Amino acid sequence: MHSLTGHASVIVLVLLFIGGSDANPAARRHSQLDVNHKKQPLQTFRPYNIAHRGSNGEIPEETAAAYLRAIDEGTDFIETDILASEDGHLICFHDVTLDNTTDIASRTEFAGRKRTYEVQGVNMTGWFTVDFTLRELKSLRVKQRFSFRDQQYNGKYNILTFDEFILIALHADRVVGIYPEIKNPIFINQHVKWSGGKKFEDKFVETLLKYGYKGKYMSEDWLMKPLFIQSFAPTSLIYISNITNAPKLLLIDETTVPTQDTNQSYYEITSNGYLAFIRKYVIGIGPWKDTIIPPENNHLGPATDLVARAHALNLQVHPYTFRNENSYLHFNFHQDPYAEYEYWLREIGVDALFTDFTGSLHKYLEWTAPHQNKEKKCRGPPA
Repeated sequence: MHSLTGHASVIVLVLLFIGGSDANPAARRHSQLDVNHKKQPLQTFRPYNIAHRGSNGEIPEETAAAYLRAIDEGTDFIETDILASEDGHLICFHDVTLDNTTDIASRTEFAGRKRTYEVQGVNMTGWFTVDFTLRELKSLRVKQRFSFRDQQYNGKYNILTFDEFILIALHADRVVGIYPEIKNPIFINQHVKWSGGKKFEDKFVETLLKYGYKGKYMSEDWLMKPLFIQSFAPTSLIYISNITNAPKLLLIDETTVPTQDTNQSYYEITSNGYLAFIRKYVIGIGPWKDTIIPPENNHLGPATDLVARAHALNLQVHPYTFRNENSYLHFNFHQDPYAEYEYWLREIGVDALFTDFTGSLHKYLEWTAPHQNKEKKCRGPPA
């Protein structure tokens, strides 16, 4: 692994500039700057490389270092999950609880802050982001989620705000897209209240607009500041379609998990009728990869027709999540993540991949499609 010392000054400059708070007026002044002017543009001629929570196969997820690493490794988009603090600040964090990826359990001053809440119909106990102010959340340190991954960066980085995440992308030396998720909107709207009756989704879109993220897929505005908005909650995507025309994708969970807001089954939301309905609001879907090709005894089973049916409706397909470790690679790929990329991009024909190892995917794409031979098919509504 390359040393991270070269990134340290970049992290410090970005975070000092914005002051560690999404309420910082400097961030609002900065939003007027055209930071993508004359930069190397986003490639659009081959499938997109989406850095899932940054390069989190190497560095703790959703940290500045993980995102800078992914940018250095050639990602097209950096992906994040947006939640909220008790005082209404938007943060980049995957779980509604802090237990799995921070040092909260060792912080004695927070020992009495455990709570039990219902989340997507299940009682969950832990330290919840919605019970801590941004200042308190910033005092925590992030750690690697998986014990089998590199632990040397545990405790070195803190939780990012949505603003900080955006500025990392905008300060890259080339155009890098962002791919934020409206995470657990039902739960967040239940526990966090904003002035003027605004909802979580309103604050999410306000932040994007503040930095100039707007425009339909492949429009001039979009190419300057590329953005995909994702959510497992179809009502959130439909709601924000009234306040932004930026491209959106409906995430699709495993076959046993209903939608968190409408309680619809996997089979209902992947039906032809529902896909024809939701395409009025989204340009694609993001299914878990094992629902596209269900495994049997850790071997690939027969592929479903979901990708073909989505493409027939001009919907993109961005499956998640691709990981290099053997425990995530089906036997068909012989412990070779490049063989897995080859299968999904050449045989199944998806339009993008969410990966924990963006450097590996970038190398594969550079080997197999280094130059623009023909323009990538522009799925989704025209600009």
